[in-house]
Amino acid sequence: MSFDISELDATERAMYDAINAILEGTKEEVTRMESNLDVLWLLFGAYLVFFMQCGFALLEAGSVRAKNTKNILLKNVLDACLGGLIWWTIGFPIALGDIGGDTEANYGKPFFLDRLQGRSSSTYYAMWLFQWAFAATSATIVSGAVAERCAFSAYLSYTFALTGFIYPTVVYWGWGNFGFLSAYTAEKPYLGGNGLIDFAGSGVVHMTGGGAALMGAIFLGPRTGRFAPRTGEVQDMPGHSTVLAALGTFILWFGWYGFNPVSTLAFAHMQHAARAAVATTLSACSAGVTTLGIHVLGKNTPDVSPALNGILAGLVSIAGPCAVVDAWASVIIGFIGAFVYFASSRLLLRLKIDDPLDASPVHLFCGIWGVIASGLFANKEFTNSVYGTDYGENDYGLFMGANSTQLGVQVVGVLVIGSWTFVSAGLVFFTLKATKLLRVSAEDEDAGLDSSHHGGDAYNFAAGKPSRI
Repeated sequence: MSFDISELDATERAMYDAINAILEGTKEEVTRMESNLDVLWLLFGAYLVFFMQCGFALLEAGSVRAKNTKNILLKNVLDACLGGLIWWTIGFPIALGDIGGDTEANYGKPFFLDRLQGRSSSTYYAMWLFQWAFAATSATIVSGAVAERCAFSAYLSYTFALTGFIYPTVVYWGWGNFGFLSAYTAEKPYLGGNGLIDFAGSGVVHMTGGGAALMGAIFLGPRTGRFAPRTGEVQDMPGHSTVLAALGTFILWFGWYGFNPVSTLAFAHMQHAARAAVATTLSACSAGVTTLGIHVLGKNTPDVSPALNGILAGLVSIAGPCAVVDAWASVIIGFIGAFVYFASSRLLLRLKIDDPLDASPVHLFCGIWGVIASGLFANKEFTNSVYGTDYGENDYGLFMGANSTQLGVQVVGVLVIGSWTFVSAGLVFFTLKATKLLRVSAEDEDAGLDSSHHGGDAYNFAAGKPSRI
């Protein structure tokens, strides 16, 4: 039914115009509210992911010997502080596009958050904060692998390289609007399929951080006494506080609910966020129980550390596929992730590569598994809902009935991220070693980095003792 507005009398026309104005105003309010909710959602995720720095600090402090506590804590503090400044100056512009000028690759992401007028979206600042928390996470991974013997100047150098160049380049390739691996291009993804399915960064974040961690551990060499001089037998060097390590792991698990579900980037996609949260939980539970079971079956007594690293292995494994897999698949992904972690950890020890926190087994090797898992278990309905049906409607998990196209894209993603990280981070650590800036002296390592480099021990045990008369 239609009517001619010109037939309305003055009163009716006034009423019609008033109703129209109310409706238009309501639409504007709804649009504004949706925009504000997107900003709130990203800020909420950023706060949770940033809180993971507290978890990393406690986990790493508890996993090293007491004489190196201040050193590892200072590195965690600077991962946030120094990382924030680097991300502001060059990291974020490279990661999400801008290297100056007005080309496609440079659209809308200026250095120093400059030139924003007329070019920024409503979520621009919130997205910066969210992505900064991710960048800080990637950098923090490395500090655990090089703990207890890395020079502080070397730490500053590799952090600058990782946060300012190595990691942003991977973000641009994997998540940028014009990245050749990206699933978020305006046109058909360059590699076909849906592009790289790496929803919350098994590859982009964890493989990058874990790959750099492995290069650091290789070029630094093992801690003094880690392997017996004659037999090469592994010598235990347990951390000084299981309590701190356990608390740190629980905080990391909590923060992962910002890492994975909030990677929807918009408040409107709550169904994807809820599915990601459930997958995150089940994978962590599965991997934690499985790793402990593997440990016990190896004729060891039940211990906390294997369970903690198993939980982290499950969380890393599910980061990439969390939004596109069924609940049962997330349990399997965590289960397999436990074996990936356990096997890679034993492999490094056999190769006499000393990674005090098992950062590379957890983040690199389980990150690789997480990327591959997307190509095996991605559900068609979920994949189409998250990534759209314009180009890759029939490209999803191989085990879910699809062809091998998506799995092939995932394998290419692993090869590209791994190759780039190994070469670029390896070059950084090689240069530091060649210039004798990488490792502290044997005397300083033996004394502990707290007393030799940071003005004294973290724990003042003498303060609690009564003075002698």
